[in-house]
Amino acid sequence: MKATRTFVLAAIALTFATGARGRDGEEWIQLFNGRDLDGWTVKITGYDAGENYADTFRVEDGLLKSTCEGYETFGGRFGHLFYDETFSHYRIRIEYRVVGEQCPDAPEWGYRNSGIMVHGQTPESMGKDQDFPVSIEVQLLGGDSSGPRPTANVCTPGTHVVIDGELVTRHCTESSSPTFDFDEWVTVEAEVRGGEAIRHYVNGEKVLEYEKPQLDDGTPLTSGTISLQAESHPFEFRKVELLPLE
Repeated sequence: MKATRTFVLAAIALTFATGARGRDGEEWIQLFNGRDLDGWTVKITGYDAGENYADTFRVEDGLLKSTCEGYETFGGRFGHLFYDETFSHYRIRIEYRVVGEQCPDAPEWGYRNSGIMVHGQTPESMGKDQDFPVSIEVQLLGGDSSGPRPTANVCTPGTHVVIDGELVTRHCTESSSPTFDFDEWVTVEAEVRGGEAIRHYVNGEKVLEYEKPQLDDGTPLTSGTISLQAESHPFEFRKVELLPLE
């Protein structure tokens, strides 16, 4: 994973042109420009990086969408939309909602399921048939009316984290967020502090914290790509923004 210092310095300057002022005068970089996928690269299982099968990721009416229109069957086509730069210390904030129906022939666990992948590998480094980038996933879930189903959980494809001093090797760990049963807009933020700690927030409330992100072999993860998932259920994103941290 490539160094990020040069980009981060440039990004700080860029905020004066493209940023949105938030609480306490913070300047956020808008990673999604509201018009197109400029600055992003698609990787879908079974296809080369850059090949956007059936326009899985698209921009319509100012929204960034992951969709399965044009899919006769899902066919294991897990998709990820990668931002073209890497980051280390930052806050990433998105606004999302779950819409529509799940793709035909998709796995049950993919129902109302997406994610923000941080500290990830690049799309070019993924195998053609690789389903998920090695990364830390901030899992995004919508409720299914069957009971509690929190969002902003952590999942770990090819990685591990430490929670309360213990190495966690299970795939997913739930947050303390409420369940969002209907197609409402939800704000999820991850504060990423290099190889130190990662914190998840839902609508401004902290719901999960862990530390020492690492590969399965124990190699520390200190930087990487950011990507959005298409895991078989349509999602819409109206904001994707980033605040570099020192």
